[in-house]
Amino acid sequence: MSKNKNNKPVWSTRINQKVSSTFQKVGSSLNVDKRLFREDITASIAHVEMLEKQKIITVAVKNKIIWGLKKVLNEIIKKKFSFDERNEDIHMSIEKRLFEILGDDAGFIHTARSRNDQVLTDLKIWLRKSTYEIIDDLNKTMKIFLKCAEKNIYTIMPGLTHLKNAQPISFGHYLVAYIEMFSRDKKRFMNNLENLYENPLGVAAFSGTSFNIDRFYTTKKLKFNKPTGNSIDTVSDRDFVCDFLYSVSLCSIHISRFSEEFIIWNSDAFNMISLNDKIVTGSSIMPQKRNPDPLEYLRGKSGSVIGNLLSMQTILKGLPLSYFKDLQDDKELVFDSFDHLKNCLKILRDVLTNFSPNKKRMLEFSEVGHTTATDLADYIVRDLKYPFRKAYSITAKIVNLAEKKKKRISEMSLDEIRSIDKKIGTEVLNVLKVNNSVKSKSSYGGTSFDNVKKMIKKYKKQIND
Repeated sequence: MSKNKNNKPVWSTRINQKVSSTFQKVGSSLNVDKRLFREDITASIAHVEMLEKQKIITVAVKNKIIWGLKKVLNEIIKKKFSFDERNEDIHMSIEKRLFEILGDDAGFIHTARSRNDQVLTDLKIWLRKSTYEIIDDLNKTMKIFLKCAEKNIYTIMPGLTHLKNAQPISFGHYLVAYIEMFSRDKKRFMNNLENLYENPLGVAAFSGTSFNIDRFYTTKKLKFNKPTGNSIDTVSDRDFVCDFLYSVSLCSIHISRFSEEFIIWNSDAFNMISLNDKIVTGSSIMPQKRNPDPLEYLRGKSGSVIGNLLSMQTILKGLPLSYFKDLQDDKELVFDSFDHLKNCLKILRDVLTNFSPNKKRMLEFSEVGHTTATDLADYIVRDLKYPFRKAYSITAKIVNLAEKKKKRISEMSLDEIRSIDKKIGTEVLNVLKVNNSVKSKSSYGGTSFDNVKKMIKKYKKQIND
């Protein structure tokens, strides 16, 4: 029996001249896709079991191939498998080794199958598993956010718009905002699973096969929900790749936004949070420095994964149907984005467990910028029954007077406030306190302490479900 000793490509009978060394290097994806070895062997076993069930191959050949595939799997796991770039990718590497073990019977493995449907099947199985991994990481991350939020329900900080102090809020409420973001990320990844549970195996090169295969059998075996419906679209489709890359990109953007805020708040100008030594680095020349490098790393990595999404979309935008070599880049982009997100979520969890809010500074800073001015306008509407625009105008005049007197609005005396409108009552002095401002924002989703407690309770239940 032939052992494929010359290590030639499977198409060497048709193409006689040796491929140039330059193209051999760029044409090989083995260094990227070898991480699909488990998925490739799992799918191949299901395929040959289906072939035997349909009487396309014999029981003896099926058993021989499955034994050989398990031997190859064991060799790869124990790092006794030789990866050779001349074999192009993980699929041909496994097949070549199978020839060395079994001889010509190994050739039956590719009956009614192309690398086109083979690689898609492997990638979808890998993405299913990896999507669940990310969902698990998001749950872990949200739980830490919840712990931080629960500790800081009554911590008051300035809420910002345009990076200017706007209204006082609960720091716990701020942290819950990111739980909302990561919850949406989790939903996106979960929604992606529907397309990942459509089985590509059996569409062959792009038009199906004349063999009497059973795609529903392999669908069940490989834990898909249904086979894909059109063979041309199946081979061309990378929507599921774009869905995954988009989800990773948006999640990375959320991480980047959080990182940017913590970098700003850790700055000497804001000084609202402190980072402990586990998540800072020093300077090569300035002995006093404690730099938030992990946060800057998180902010920077979002650019890489956004680039991966744009790369995949750019590849697809000019491709006719069905398969082209351009599509080979999908795996590198997927693996790179997955690795970045996994790592970034881990670093984010480290940040969340190694920072402390400077509560006194937060409270002091929340007083800066007349942050309770809106509360004053709302009070005037409620108690004096003025239209909001009139109340807005009166409040603006009070703010102008406070600035003229070099005071905060909360430091104004009752007489000074009444100099603008004599109908304003004594209770206005309580309205202007930041603590009361936060308490008052009791509308659904608002920053009141009671609301934050309810939100935390709700998310504890949702994340654990």
